[in-house]
Amino acid sequence: MCREIKTCATWVAFGAGLQAVNMFGLERHGQARRRRLGMVKTLPAICKGPLVHGPIPSRGVQVLKGTKVMKRSSIRLGADIGGTFTDVVLEKDGAVFSTKVLTTYAAPENAIIDGMHQVCEKAGVAPDQIEQIIHGTTLATNALIERRGAKTALITTNGFRDVIEMRTESRFEQYDLNLTLPEPLLPRQFRFTVNERVNAKGEVMIDLDRSEVEAVADQIAAAGFDSVAVGLIHSYLNPAHEQMVRDVLAERLPDVAVSISSEVSPQMREYERFNTVVANAYIKPLMASYLGRLEERLKGEGVGCRVFLMHSGGGIISIQNAAEFPVRLVESGPAGGAVFAAHIAARYGIDKVLSFDMGGTTAKICLIKNQTPKTSRVFEVARTYRFKKGSGMPISIPVIDMVEIGAGGGSLAHVDSMRQIRVGPESAGSEPGPACYGRGGTRPAVTDADLVLGKLDADNFAGGSIKLHADHSRTALSTHVGETLDMDAVEAAFGVAEVVDENMANAARVHAVENGEDLSEYTMIAFGGAAPLHAGRLCEKLGVDRLIVPPGAGVGSAIGFLRAPYSFEANRSVYMRLSDFDAEVIRTLLTELQSEATGFVRTCDATADILSEFKVYMRYAGQGWEIPIELTQEQAMNPDAATFVARFEEDYAKLFGRTVVGMDIEITVWSVNATTPQEHVARVTANSGDGQAEVQGKRPLFDAASGAFLEADVIDRASMQTGQRAIGPAALTEDETTIIVPVSRDAICQPDGCIDVVLKSKGAV
Repeated sequence: MCREIKTCATWVAFGAGLQAVNMFGLERHGQARRRRLGMVKTLPAICKGPLVHGPIPSRGVQVLKGTKVMKRSSIRLGADIGGTFTDVVLEKDGAVFSTKVLTTYAAPENAIIDGMHQVCEKAGVAPDQIEQIIHGTTLATNALIERRGAKTALITTNGFRDVIEMRTESRFEQYDLNLTLPEPLLPRQFRFTVNERVNAKGEVMIDLDRSEVEAVADQIAAAGFDSVAVGLIHSYLNPAHEQMVRDVLAERLPDVAVSISSEVSPQMREYERFNTVVANAYIKPLMASYLGRLEERLKGEGVGCRVFLMHSGGGIISIQNAAEFPVRLVESGPAGGAVFAAHIAARYGIDKVLSFDMGGTTAKICLIKNQTPKTSRVFEVARTYRFKKGSGMPISIPVIDMVEIGAGGGSLAHVDSMRQIRVGPESAGSEPGPACYGRGGTRPAVTDADLVLGKLDADNFAGGSIKLHADHSRTALSTHVGETLDMDAVEAAFGVAEVVDENMANAARVHAVENGEDLSEYTMIAFGGAAPLHAGRLCEKLGVDRLIVPPGAGVGSAIGFLRAPYSFEANRSVYMRLSDFDAEVIRTLLTELQSEATGFVRTCDATADILSEFKVYMRYAGQGWEIPIELTQEQAMNPDAATFVARFEEDYAKLFGRTVVGMDIEITVWSVNATTPQEHVARVTANSGDGQAEVQGKRPLFDAASGAFLEADVIDRASMQTGQRAIGPAALTEDETTIIVPVSRDAICQPDGCIDVVLKSKGAV
């Protein structure tokens, strides 16, 4: 397979990059297709205005001064749509009001509206008083994992039809003779080719014939595709052919969404780039339809403020940009959770944090060092083989680096042909939900196991809004697990809980090994509706001594949205060896990328100060992958070959122990992240926990380490005062979740309301 390599001289073909982006192509969505996709007639309203506003200074600066620092509105709403629950948080002058409502799949915006009314009532405000809405969703992720996107076609260069199926020809488990690679997102009959060729320097070798594109467009029209991805070889160097294809499709197929790789992911490596543009096209109609309906519903409720989206890199972008590049939302909800965990880490001055987010459908694990989540420009969705790198679907976008698995409260359990209990990735979601919801579900989910094991109160789940039926859980567990394995309902529940906990623990171990980290040195921060139920046991399995469950843990990602800055990262592949170092080309390139990234941020806030973060990806010549090297503003705008070498060798030695003498060094990718300043975080001094928490009651709680039911204290979390200690085993209850404290640990209430779960006889660290 041809690998994409380019020279720096071809960079000039890019111009100003995304300045020429045709906003969504939503004006091309015909009425018939809109009706079929559930799109509203007024959808183009979210497309008004240019993508990038106004001229940006030609010379990059680290801080672009505005007339003000980003203003935090006094009434702000965060909404996180999950696979099972939709979390809604309203922040009013520092006070937080939250709720959880079941996600409505047919119209996800309905859950946001319902949740908005609930939190507005709690806060005593009207919806039209909301000054800002920040939204994140797992709709994009779940659509990719569950293969529920639009009927999508791929147009690529002749000879490259099977790139997304051949992958990189690497084996993620080389000794497995029966290895099965994940199926590509699009089957072969959905992929079309055109005869054209651009070489590795961006030069046209074979011109693209417009009539051939028209013929392919007619085939796509006849097959009834809803969306088209265009990925041509080396198009990131010279996008002219991709742009021609888009123009032809716009003329002949005005009701089909189009995504081109030179705009979605202008980076080298054709497999990752093609897969990314396919994913973008696959979810684009779904997300565009949803975002349009959301805006209309909000307007109908009298909400006139702007709506922003959380993107996978941990920042906020405008709804316009989100609709054009929905693939950047794939890790939208989880990114909010990572921002939330980083905020808590900064509050306590913790440098090594394992972020654990478990909701109704998935569990997300992220490493946070020095209060900053680890980031990457490529990540994998839906790893299929023991969470191993390479077994998932690669997406080439700026993203907070985390591992995500199908393990949540709604994850369904079954017994496989080897008589082993399996949990996930299939989820009961909210419709019908776990068996205990009493909404028609008959198969056992993790929530059913938690209920039978005493972790949940059937009468006070989700603040009492959902009545749980323990008898339904026992029946489902006995029927689908117990009868096959000769277990009663409790044993089956224990088996399901241990399997899902071990799945999450193994995912964390693999993620730590991939990053060269020892989890015993880390503190876990747990949030999400299901995480506090399982985090204690997970810490026991991983050897983690300390667990922090912050206030609002059940809606942690939604709170994280309100803590995130406006940001956008612009990337571009420009190949350059340091032996051919060209300072002027580098200065111009980084300035252009800064302008591009800043322009996106300006669509969110036209006046705020903007910080610019510069990064280049470097490697020794001949190596297959790069490492990120951060540059200061001075180093970026006054590039010097010796400085680049020194920075690379410094970071390379930290990672691999030594440098390689006599090897040339090359740069493959250049990146500039524009972001508004982070809000100030006040430090908290941890309390050692000398007092005794008031116990409201007792209930049997199954302790996994003991393998038996123990009498556990039931404590209202809201009643705990600073310094009070709950002795494990205990269940700390609140509206959105329950913190399970194993017998091996105690829980201490900290001054900011965080619950610090520590080993017995130890105070907070």
